[in-house]
Amino acid sequence: MSMTMFWMIVGMGAVTYIPRLLPLIMLNTENWPKWSKRMLSRVPYAVLGALIFPGILTVHENLLFGLFAGVIAIVLASIGVPLIGVVGGAIAGLALVTYVF
Repeated sequence: MSMTMFWMIVGMGAVTYIPRLLPLIMLNTENWPKWSKRMLSRVPYAVLGALIFPGILTVHENLLFGLFAGVIAIVLASIGVPLIGVVGGAIAGLALVTYVF
């Protein structure tokens, strides 16, 4: 590895690390209003939904297969089934629909 490549890797690491470190150092999150803490606590769920939903639409050529599995997952999650059960139920439902049709 040449020195140029080494310094490029170090520079790229610094460029990605500094923006992540600065908010931790600069922001005091203990004094934020409750509404902002509540709003930020829901961001991971929104991001997870945004990441999963395109996959539901493209899981099969027929759009209804993915939507069917998504509905099964939503129903199982809403009744309080653990995450592994939600994933397993959606996969089992999709496998059953694929086997039947």
